[in-house]
Amino acid sequence: MSLAKRSEKGLLTPDNCVVALIDHQPQMLFGITSIDRQTLINNVVGFAKATKVFGLPTVLSTVETKSFSGYIWPQLKAQFPDITPIERSSMNSWDDAKFVAAIKASGRKKIVLAGLWTEVCVAFPTIQAITDGYEVYVVEDLCGDLDVRTHDAAMRRVEQAGAKPVTWIQVMLEWQRDWALKETYDAVMDIVKTHAGAYGMGVEYAYTMVHGASPTELPDWTPPLELAHK
Repeated sequence: MSLAKRSEKGLLTPDNCVVALIDHQPQMLFGITSIDRQTLINNVVGFAKATKVFGLPTVLSTVETKSFSGYIWPQLKAQFPDITPIERSSMNSWDDAKFVAAIKASGRKKIVLAGLWTEVCVAFPTIQAITDGYEVYVVEDLCGDLDVRTHDAAMRRVEQAGAKPVTWIQVMLEWQRDWALKETYDAVMDIVKTHAGAYGMGVEYAYTMVHGASPTELPDWTPPLELAHK
């Protein structure tokens, strides 16, 4: 996909970064209390949709899928049906040659990274990637940890190492940058209305009550047969 060029000057653009989503798996989610778990799933899926809208190269990685952590969340996998997650045994994805090779293959030196848990699977690769000359942006509201204190301590550690803390809506709007860029505008607004809470409701209200647009029609969902009969 060819997008209009965005100015860089220290900002993220669709053509200067690669996305890495690490260990968004059931067992890793169970232990998290630093962020509401359903909010975390919502944020991750919303951000995944944004990476597709802007055509970002994306690396998915999982750890010990069958022996401990479970398969990547189905809500996330559904956004990337053609991407096979890089399976690891190491807690630190930067210790895995396949993961590092996938990042290098993107040809980009800025990594937008998130994962579970912040203190291990985010902190370790972030610190080592920075040491290897990469610029790392940690999407804080796509990460989680055992409690707020451990999450905050890990974020302080990666910031001290040189990482930039960001949030998923901030990154998406940094990629969009200009509302006049209509090639991605409608898709971004759809993500906002579906995943951005009160912000999304505000957009829906403005569209319908101020500008007279028809109410948003969400895709119909039919329950599986076994649920329909319960």
